[in-house]
Amino acid sequence: MLIHVLNGLVYGGLLYLVAVGLVLIFGLRQVVNFAHGSLFMLGAYVAYATIAIAGFWIGLLAAAIVLALLGLLLDRTVFRQLQDQDPIVTVLVTFGLLLVLEDFVRTVWGRDNLTVAVPQLLQGTVDIAGASFPIYRLFVIAAAAVIGAGLTIWLKTSRVGLYVRAFAADPVTTGMQGVDTERVSASVVAVGAGLAGLSGAIASPLLALSPAMGGSILIESFIVVVVGGFGSFSGAFVAALVIGQLQNFGIVFVPSIASMVPFLLMMAILIYRPEGLAGKAS
Repeated sequence: MLIHVLNGLVYGGLLYLVAVGLVLIFGLRQVVNFAHGSLFMLGAYVAYATIAIAGFWIGLLAAAIVLALLGLLLDRTVFRQLQDQDPIVTVLVTFGLLLVLEDFVRTVWGRDNLTVAVPQLLQGTVDIAGASFPIYRLFVIAAAAVIGAGLTIWLKTSRVGLYVRAFAADPVTTGMQGVDTERVSASVVAVGAGLAGLSGAIASPLLALSPAMGGSILIESFIVVVVGGFGSFSGAFVAALVIGQLQNFGIVFVPSIASMVPFLLMMAILIYRPEGLAGKAS
């Protein structure tokens, strides 16, 4: 049972890192980014290319930096212009961006599935409750916990974090107080994109890399955002952990309907608590 819980934490941790980027971008730009899964995918490919040259740890760093820079570019050229547009325009533009990024990856790396080896330091297994559990999966759990804690501390204690929370709650008043909201928004979009790229890099040894790999995690990340509450960081954290456990236990005990379980949870939330678990941005 403990092994199943740990596997759920692995997937839940990755979901949180992707979903919190969606929350950040939506909270600051009011843009629902349908291309966010492709940022996860691109991060995995950037890590793949970098690991072949400079090793695993540099690959993680490169994925986060490259995707953060791409986030800055996308904020300036796409998200800033979309924040006051009709939602259907946002859907069409960001979905088009998804297709562009997928075609870029196919052009550069091809259509074949690629694999990333687990770094030597994290190879092997450990015995937990009488069963073997991969060391790399423990690393994924620890990395997600550390990154999540760091993000929380940044949002709760730093001046920029204060601006982010204030802007998400009331952008007009925040701007009237002299805060450079455009600069804060661009920085937050960069952080959200960088987290998506970093999570793709961390997940790369666990998944087969393909241009379409961002699709499934994008869908479940949206479910996390809906269940947790749009604009809520704490809600996204709780929802990611819950959905990670439901998904894993569903695969183990009811594999025939496992893929439907997160959707059923989202339906229940939309019917009985449409504001999400957190109830408000937090």
